[in-house]
Amino acid sequence: MSITIPSVAVSSELVRLGLEEDRTVEVPQDADQAGWYELGTSPGQLGSAVILGHVDSTEGPAVFYRLRELVPGSRVLVTLGDGTVETFEVSRLETIPNDEFPAEQVYAGTPDRPTLNIVTCGGDYDSSRGGYQSNVIVYTEHVSTDPPA
Repeated sequence: MSITIPSVAVSSELVRLGLEEDRTVEVPQDADQAGWYELGTSPGQLGSAVILGHVDSTEGPAVFYRLRELVPGSRVLVTLGDGTVETFEVSRLETIPNDEFPAEQVYAGTPDRPTLNIVTCGGDYDSSRGGYQSNVIVYTEHVSTDPPA
């Protein structure tokens, strides 16, 4: 699987993500690679699929560094393992403090239609408090499914 967001120059293979031992969602080990939360919905299926990635690392910008530049109407393409391309359109972005993260909305908010939510870090960075103090969440709506070429 891979994700492409042309308007912000994102192109990444997707690693599969699950849960850490403390029941928090895994994040990709490689800052330049995005990951799909495989315990949830597959992109294009009914429900909220979730892709996560880093905004930066100690070495500089990471895969989702420009995510906050997305605007409603921007396109997100997810290519599945069989070559099917699921196309989504950005409906809104929000930056939410970590302690107010809307997990239910992000991971299970749309059981009646296919959506894709993309999550990265954002807001203020405070090393004494463990890093970024917010998350940038991009909400998208499913637009089309294109079969393998």
